[in-house]
This record gives sequence, C-alpha cells and structure tokens, in this order.
Amino acid sequence: MSLTDTEQALYEWQIIAEDFGVEGQGKLKNSTVFISRCGGLGGLVAYELAAAGIGGMVVAHAGDVKHSDLNRQLLMSREGIGKNRMQSITGRLKELNPDLELQGIDQNVGPENVKKLISGVDIIVDCAPLFEERFAMNQRAIELGIPMVECSMYECEAHITSFKPGLTGCLRCLYPEIPPYWTRKFPVFGAVSGMVGCLGAMEVIKIISGLGRPLFGNLLCCDLKTMSFRKNRIFKDPDCSVCGSVPSINQSTKSQA
Repeated sequence: MSLTDTEQALYEWQIIAEDFGVEGQGKLKNSTVFISRCGGLGGLVAYELAAAGIGGMVVAHAGDVKHSDLNRQLLMSREGIGKNRMQSITGRLKELNPDLELQGIDQNVGPENVKKLISGVDIIVDCAPLFEERFAMNQRAIELGIPMVECSMYECEAHITSFKPGLTGCLRCLYPEIPPYWTRKFPVFGAVSGMVGCLGAMEVIKIISGLGRPLFGNLLCCDLKTMSFRKNRIFKDPDCSVCGSVPSINQSTKSQA
C-alpha cells in the first residue's frame, strides 16, 4: 500500500531502518491489531503501535478509570477517574494518530464473546490478567490461523512470547491449566508493564513487516530487579487440546524461527 506525503514525513525515521523501508511501513498501514486489555501493559502496546502507523486497531477493556490505575495506565488521567475507561483510551490514541481506524469495545474478552469481538484482524496481542481471557484469545487465534503476541508481568518480572499456528505451540502448550497461584490483584510497577508493552509492540511490528526475528518458539523472561534476561525454548505439545491437530509448517521454516 502506497504512503501519502504526510505518512512519509511522519514515519521517515523508521522507514530508513534496514530491512523495513516503505514496504514495511505499508504493511503496518494495511494491518489491524486486536489488543486486550488496554491498561498499563496493553495501553503501551496500543500507544506505540498508533505512533508507528498501524492502520487499524481494535481494543477491548471494560470498566471505569480508578485511582489505582494511574501508576501505570498512561492512557488514563486524573480527570477521567470515575468515567468510562474506553473514552480515555480512544481519545488519547486518536489524539496521537487521527488516521488510525480505531474501534473501542467496552467489554473484556471471554469465552462467551470472543468470536464476536475478534474477527477481521491480522494479529492478536494478549495483555489480559486473567487466564480465562487469555485462553479464549488463544483459542480464537488458532481458529483464525493468525499470530498472537503474549505479554505478562508480575512486580518486577516480565514474560513475552509470540505464537503462530503451525509454526509454534500455543498458550495451552505453555500453560495447560490455570496456575493455582494466579490471582487477579498482584504487585505492579508501571515502568515494568511499560517496558514489556513496548517489547510487545515491537513484536507486532516485526511479525507484520517481516523485520528481524520474532520470539516464535521462545519465551523472553526479564527480571528488572537484577536486570537479568534469558530466553527459554517453548515446544509444541503434540497432545495439546487446542493446537495439537494444527499441521506444522515445513521444518526448514520452523528451524529458522
């Protein structure tokens, strides 16, 4: 897809990146991403992708802005406390990028609405805190045959990986069941959620444009208390209840991931 003169000017500093160029920018312009949720983590994914020139975005997040959101949810403000969260999200994103085709949904994803909410997108970004939501999006990604970027954090730790049907396993391969220790409320530093949100946005850019090497088949683990980083290999479970029956892409492609 060709770029306008304005788009050429807006994105010129990333267009000159090696192996990206006008073609990569055009791919971003022609793609739509689904993000759930759009708080401290997902909000940074959304903001960075809007700044990078993604063409379409669907964001899902229910509820009103609370005081406790503001240490990390940078799309929110004190003026918005008590008001609908999606109004703040869509307002800030459209202020940054008026050309963005944006759909804001005042709902959280679940098994009962995932098919309705997620359709016609090219990639899913999972920033949800609850495994019920995460598993529903994982199932939908397999059904649609599209990649999913998986972002999570706890206190000063962050995990991120990317799944692609046929090339990698899926979230159920990594977590066959909901971990018994997981709770809805957990310690959060905004700088940690922001860091992994930026990494998630970069994964989306790479997957869409073909730039570099996404985290397919690898889980990046970060501990910002000690500034330690490691990558762990993730293997597909051939007996996985979700992706076990998905045929694998040829081995030569798989080995390069």
